[in-house]
Amino acid sequence: MPNSPTEPKDSQQRRAAKPIICYEVDSLPPYDDAFYEKAKHGMTKVAEVIAPARDAATFKVPAGHFFRIVSVDGPQVGDLNLWNENDLSEKFFSGKTRQLHASHVTKGDRLWSNLPNLRPMATITEDTLSWYGWDDDGAGVHDVIGTRCDPYTNYLLKEVDYNNCCHSNLTRALANEKSISSDQAEPHVHDVLNVFMCTGFTKDTYQYFMKASPVRPGDFIEFFAEIDLLGALSACPGGDCGGEHSSDVTQCYPLLIEIYKPAEGSLEGWSPQERNRYGGKHISSL
Repeated sequence: MPNSPTEPKDSQQRRAAKPIICYEVDSLPPYDDAFYEKAKHGMTKVAEVIAPARDAATFKVPAGHFFRIVSVDGPQVGDLNLWNENDLSEKFFSGKTRQLHASHVTKGDRLWSNLPNLRPMATITEDTLSWYGWDDDGAGVHDVIGTRCDPYTNYLLKEVDYNNCCHSNLTRALANEKSISSDQAEPHVHDVLNVFMCTGFTKDTYQYFMKASPVRPGDFIEFFAEIDLLGALSACPGGDCGGEHSSDVTQCYPLLIEIYKPAEGSLEGWSPQERNRYGGKHISSL
């Protein structure tokens, strides 16, 4: 066994290095609350979809429409995937969303798409759980740090096949929506926005943890579609994630997705977001 590294004499000086925010985001367009509130005034519901307990459903949102994920029958966490409806290769990029905003997102934050597109797919325009903030455990709501429960990790840890994990749910839902096989659909399933999930990192071992979600029936998170969206939402088999993570025992509930159309003329001057305009072709300037 190799010897443990010897702590250098200047260890405290090294640890005292000043933290620097990785991305200065002041140049991003500010959240225009007045615009979105005007667009919501007089909007009408045009569709709704139920994601059944322990399963997933797909939904479509035209650019310039709003959608809500709503708690209906009981406290329930959802795993959200988003794609460009017209191009499945463009999908939600949780890692870059985390870097541009925070580990947990709320009203005013945007959900960004993967490279090379890197544009807002959706903007969060309302969050009835924004009151929660950060609790004494360092937990918040709506995280972009977790991935999604999946059958591979479940088997790794328990040596049991479990096919209602969120990854499997999302795979089946996308396969059904696109009339493709699960093998074809699975590569498009990606890291999620953990809707309503209450999470953080432990203060001693720095492990990702979950705790019972504060969501209650009537709570919702609302988004504005900045491009044409295809979404898939899994009602997690962990229920409110206050106990077991993937289970047929935990109490689970469905989630409701509502689609709203703004009133005519309320989006004057708005247009769908363009793809990222980087044109350097990765050519080295050294």
